[in-house]
Amino acid sequence: MSAVTTARPRSRGRAALGWVGLIVGLLLVSLVGGLFVYGGYTQRALLDPDSAGPDGTRAVVRVLEQQGVRVIVARDRAAAERALAGGEATLALRDAPMLSDDALRELSSRARHVVLVEPRSRALDVLMNGSSLGGFADDAAVADCTLPAADNARTARVGELLVAGDGVTGCFPRDGEFGLLSLDADGRSVTALDGLSTLTNSTLPRDGNAALALGVLGQTDTLVWYVPAPTDADPGSAPPTLSDLTPPWVTPAIVLLLLSALTAAIWRGRRFGPLVTERLPVTVRATETTEGRARLYAAARDAPHALDELRRASRARLVRLLGLATRTSPPDIADAVADRLGTDRSRVRGILVDDLPRTDRDLVAAADRLRDLEESVRVAVRTEGTPR
Repeated sequence: MSAVTTARPRSRGRAALGWVGLIVGLLLVSLVGGLFVYGGYTQRALLDPDSAGPDGTRAVVRVLEQQGVRVIVARDRAAAERALAGGEATLALRDAPMLSDDALRELSSRARHVVLVEPRSRALDVLMNGSSLGGFADDAAVADCTLPAADNARTARVGELLVAGDGVTGCFPRDGEFGLLSLDADGRSVTALDGLSTLTNSTLPRDGNAALALGVLGQTDTLVWYVPAPTDADPGSAPPTLSDLTPPWVTPAIVLLLLSALTAAIWRGRRFGPLVTERLPVTVRATETTEGRARLYAAARDAPHALDELRRASRARLVRLLGLATRTSPPDIADAVADRLGTDRSRVRGILVDDLPRTDRDLVAAADRLRDLEESVRVAVRTEGTPR
C-alpha cells in the first residue's frame, strides 16, 4: 500500500512539471516573437529614414548629416508641424493618403521647400498644378534642365516618370515625360521624384543619384522627414477600422471560443496515471507470425521477401543455439555456423545471406537448405554437449 501511495505523488509531480515546462516554453516563444516583431530586427517601411535595409533611406540621411544638414524624423503630423514651425526647413513628404487635400496644402505651406519622395497622382495634382504620374524609365536619363540639383547630377536613374502640369519645370526627359518635376512660387518650391529609384540605400550609389539626392534634400539647414501615421487623418475623415465595422458580439464570441478550445485541450490532454500493460486474450507464437508473413510474400510471388523472412527467423534461432549476441550481423552468424560445422564459408553465407530466389521452386529449395543447415547446427551443438 505504501508503494502505491508513494508512486501516485511522484506521477502527479511529473505531470505538474510537464505543464510548467509547457507554459515556460510558450512564454519563451512569445518573448522571442515579440523581440522580432517589436525589437531592433523589425522590418521598417519603404523609404524609412531609420531603415538600413535595401529599401530604406538611412544612407542618404547620414550623408546629409555629414554635410551639416540637421535631419528631423517626424513620425506623425503633429511632430512634423512642430519641426516646421520656423518655416525655413525642407519637408520630405511621403505619400499620405490619410491627409485631406486641405491638410496636405496646410502642411506643405509650413516648409520653404517640399520634396515629394513618393509622388502619387493626388499629391501631384494638389501641390503641382495638375501634374500626374507617367510611365517608367529603366536606364539612366540626362538632366537637360537648369535646375541646380539636377544639373549637378547630370545623369540619374529616375525610375517612375511624371507628367508636368502648368508652370512646372521638368528634368530628365523621356518621351515627353520627366523623372523630376519642380514648381517655384513665392520663394517656395515643390519638387517630385521617385525616391524608390534614387534615394534608397540600394539605389543611391547608381549614376548621379547621390548628387541629385543631396541637391534636392539639402537645400536648407534643416530637413524634416515626415513619416505619415494612420492617426494623422483629420477628425471625422478617417476611414472606419476593422473594429468599427465588426459587430459588438464578435469579440466576446471569439474569447469564448478560445476559452472553450483551451478547456477542451486541458480536458482531453489529461493523464490519468501511468501507462499500464494489458494482457492479450491470445498468445501468438513468433514462428506463426513469421510463417504467416512468409506465406503472404509467397502468395504475392515475392520470393526474395519471403525468403528474407525465413532467413530472419532462422538466424534468430541459430544465434540462440550458438550463444551469440542478439545484435550479431548476418555475415558473422554465417561465419560462426561455418566454423561450428567445419564447412565452406561461402556456401553457408549463400544460404543465410546472399542467394536470391527467382521462382517459387528456388524459394522452396532455399527453405529446405535453411532447414537442413539449422538441423545440422542443432545436431552439432547437441553432440558436442554429450559426455564421452
